[in-house]
Amino acid sequence: MPGSLYKQNKPAALKPELVKEFVVAAHGKLDRTQELLLQEPGLLNATWDWGAGDFETGLGGASHMGNREIANFLLSKGARMDIFTAAMLGKLEIIQTIIKIYPDMISCKGPHGISLLKHAKAGGKESGPVVAFLETQGAK
Repeated sequence: MPGSLYKQNKPAALKPELVKEFVVAAHGKLDRTQELLLQEPGLLNATWDWGAGDFETGLGGASHMGNREIANFLLSKGARMDIFTAAMLGKLEIIQTIIKIYPDMISCKGPHGISLLKHAKAGGKESGPVVAFLETQGAK
């Protein structure tokens, strides 16, 4: 039966309080983010549910806060890159390609309903070209 091996070897769920602590730490505390990830590698892509469909990973928190150091650390460990992180990090080519293929992504919302444009602006000077591109495309 397909998938049955995974069901047999499925790891235990992470403790919710640990996931929340990791996501909160990743907003701005690199040392604590590193400690928690070393303690539990499964936190890397774990998602905290703030309620009402507002889900956030540690990388998502670092991204909307403009925390490049934490975002790059998490990416170096294998975190899943998304459009919001790419915008914050100033990855213009990635953003242009996604918007070309999926134009409606220009108005997508990330954690806490934060827009793609606001993620780009959180990236500061390095994300200026992404901000300019998004604004020319009508992002708000």
